[in-house]
Amino acid sequence: MKVMEHSLKITVTLEPGEDGYIVAECPAIPGCVSQGKTKDEALANIREAIMACLEVRAEQKLPLTVETREIEIPLAA
Repeated sequence: MKVMEHSLKITVTLEPGEDGYIVAECPAIPGCVSQGKTKDEALANIREAIMACLEVRAEQKLPLTVETREIEIPLAA
C-alpha cells in the first residue's frame, strides 16, 4: 500500500445525467469525468478517475491540472 505524502484539494461538479445517474466532473483535469447511481457513488468514482488521470498526466509529463478560477458576474434582478 502506498503512503500518501501529499494531498490535493480539487473541485468537482455533480449534476444529474440524462440517464438518471449523477455525473461527476473535475474541471481542473480535462476529460476527467465519471458517474454513479448516487452522489456518494459518483464521488467515489470521480476520486478513482482523478487518481488515474493524474497518473497518466504525470507519465506524459503534462501539467497535473489546468488553472481554474472563480469570477464574479452580475445577475439580472
